Amino acid sequence: MKDIQTIQTEFLAIQNSLQNRLDCCDRFPISSVKTVAGVDLAYWNRDEKEFAVCCIIVIDCVSHEILEKQHSFGEITVPYIPSFLAFRELPLVLETVRKLTTPPDVYMFDGNGYLHPRHMGIASQASFSLNVPTIGVAKTYFRADGVTECPSVNESAGSTADIIIQGEIWGKVLRTHDNIKPVFVSVGNYISLDSATSFTMSLVGKESRIPIPTRIADLETHILRREYQG
Repeated sequence: MKDIQTIQTEFLAIQNSLQNRLDCCDRFPISSVKTVAGVDLAYWNRDEKEFAVCCIIVIDCVSHEILEKQHSFGEITVPYIPSFLAFRELPLVLETVRKLTTPPDVYMFDGNGYLHPRHMGIASQASFSLNVPTIGVAKTYFRADGVTECPSVNESAGSTADIIIQGEIWGKVLRTHDNIKPVFVSVGNYISLDSATSFTMSLVGKESRIPIPTRIADLETHILRREYQG
C-alpha cells in the first residue's frame, strides 16, 4: 500500500494538471436551466473500516418538485488528506450519477469548488467527469491560504460579500435568510460566480439556509446512514 506522502504527491499532480481547464464563465444562460441535482455524502465507521453513502436529488428548478433520488453505498479506501477530499468522494458520487435517468443541467455540491488552495474542491474536480456546470455551496467557511477571517456580510437575506484571497475573488458569502448564518458559494466549473450565487439564492426555501437540492440530499444521507448502520 502506498504511503500518505506518495498518495499526496500523486493527488497534487492531478489537481495541478486540472487547474488550467477551469472555465468560470456561464456555459449557457442560467434562465435555461430546468433541473438541478444536489449532492451530499455521510460517513461512519464500522469494524475499523470507514463507509459512506452518497445521495443525489434531482429537482425541478421552478416547482422544486423532486424528480429523482439515487444513492450509492460503499467502503471508503482513500485516506483523509486535507484539501484532497474529492478523491475520497468522487468514486461514490460518479457511481450514483450513473444511476440517474434524469440528467440534471447543473450539479450543486455540499462543499467547495474554486474556494480551495488549488481551486479543486469537490464541485470543481467532479465537473471534469460530469461535463455540466457545477456549484459548491458550503455550510462552513473554508480557511484557504491562511486566510482565517470570514468576510462580514449584511444581516439581510440576499446580501453577499466577496471572499478575496491573493487579490482574487474565490467565492462569495451569501446570507440566505435574515439574521441567519450565511453559506459560502464558489464556482465549480462552467458557470460564473454571479450566476452561481443568484442561482443558489433562487433555490433557498423557507425551511433552511441551505439550498433545497443539497438540503434534501443531506437529509437523505442521514436517513440512509441510519439504515445501513442498523
